[in-house]
Amino acid sequence: MATIKEVAQAAQVSATTVSRVLNKDDSISVSAEVRMRIFQAAHSLGYVSPRQRRLSAQKKKLIIGVADWRIIRPDRPNVRLSSLACIVQMMTDDYEVSFVRLAFGEPAEVDGVIAFGKFDEKELAFLRSLSFAIIFINSNQYSYEFDQVKVDFDAGQQQMVSYLLDRKRYTGIGYIGGIYEGDGFRIGENRLAALTGILKARNQYRPETIHLGEISRESGYELALKAYHEKTLAEAMLLGSDEVAEGALEAFRELEVRIPKDVAVVIYQDLQTLESKWPTGTCLEMFPDYVWENALELLFGRISQRRSQPVTVLVPAHLKIGDTA
Repeated sequence: MATIKEVAQAAQVSATTVSRVLNKDDSISVSAEVRMRIFQAAHSLGYVSPRQRRLSAQKKKLIIGVADWRIIRPDRPNVRLSSLACIVQMMTDDYEVSFVRLAFGEPAEVDGVIAFGKFDEKELAFLRSLSFAIIFINSNQYSYEFDQVKVDFDAGQQQMVSYLLDRKRYTGIGYIGGIYEGDGFRIGENRLAALTGILKARNQYRPETIHLGEISRESGYELALKAYHEKTLAEAMLLGSDEVAEGALEAFRELEVRIPKDVAVVIYQDLQTLESKWPTGTCLEMFPDYVWENALELLFGRISQRRSQPVTVLVPAHLKIGDTA
């Protein structure tokens, strides 16, 4: 088993800090990022503190299903699920939670459901068949039957545009992204529509700098090459997903495009489908940790039946300033 010293080395903090954070010493002052880094290091190394071992037998074990087929291509992984256990450990000592990804129409034994996106009546009936405890995130539910978390995506994009144009004084913003056609829905459409509307309102919309293909690494690569050779890259570019960003940035490296000197880059980070290769990059985080924390808190309340009245929570998207823009 890993030692506390190994966790400290992985998290780049002292062993004392690791001990106090894992033991939930409220008197220690560390940032949320450092706290998460410590829990992630302990989780990946398999380190269990004495306190966690004592509490393990008392914890209630839960299985939470994640319905994400409306916002992630079914053939792509949701790598975010691997870090959610760390968020639960930071939040509560009451539950030990495992997360499973759901597929529409395939039964699963779960205690609760976190559902992303807009669902039709057949999908709603399927989700209801799995559990009475469902939390919808950015959904089209207006009946207030269930708890909901609404993410203010447009405000996040407004913040990004203001940062790039007003604060950093870039001369324009373009887009490299994709659309995925699902069964009766399209993934990637809303993010482009929001950006287009904001730029038009500011008289900054230049259609030649908008490059649209598929949601894939290959498409991001080809679109970035094409934009570079056609000289249709804006001074700042929003890359529409993790996969598109991976391809586009690979193309920029091959072309020796300097970031952010030649082109500034912001990555639109929805639910993650790839482990980030740009931890210090500028990202528009649409589902940051506090979205998951609010969703889990509401879901735990439902599962434990501490609360029967549905609740709707509004949270903003988060512009994480890094070194790419």
